Amino acid sequence: MSNPVVEAATAQTRSMTPEELRRRVVRLAFGGDEGRYAEFLAALREVIPPDVEIVLRGSAVTGCRWADGAPFDADGPGTSDLDLTFVGGDMLKLFEEFYIPGLHSVPLSDEHPDASPTFTPLRRALCTLVGRPVNIQATSDFLQYARDVVMDQPYLTLVPRAEE
Repeated sequence: MSNPVVEAATAQTRSMTPEELRRRVVRLAFGGDEGRYAEFLAALREVIPPDVEIVLRGSAVTGCRWADGAPFDADGPGTSDLDLTFVGGDMLKLFEEFYIPGLHSVPLSDEHPDASPTFTPLRRALCTLVGRPVNIQATSDFLQYARDVVMDQPYLTLVPRAEE
């Protein structure tokens, strides 16, 4: 199913610089509060090992929902979620439910509250910090590459993998 609004948003997002994307995310998801955004990143850096990259996907990045093209927070403040993906490292070992076993987990979310007991406290803290749902999933480097290049799914790297 093709949606012209989503296709246009994806194309526009692909043309933006990482800094422009970061500013969009801060405006949409953090109400323009750079301090809260920095606190969110600090909370992630505290618990994630340096061999893991953290990316943000979805409407906070594109500005609209994939399903219907509605704008971020179309249903009111705090109604759109943040979709975090932990890429690489041993993150997949910390999940118990998968779309593709060993390659791509389901998101720890309201729909899958037991997907990763390890990250449940982090999810609760992040949801409280941003005042909206935060979903956390893990994926392999291979699937991240496929989602980026083959599926053309935009993302913003929140926490890059540490240099070796």
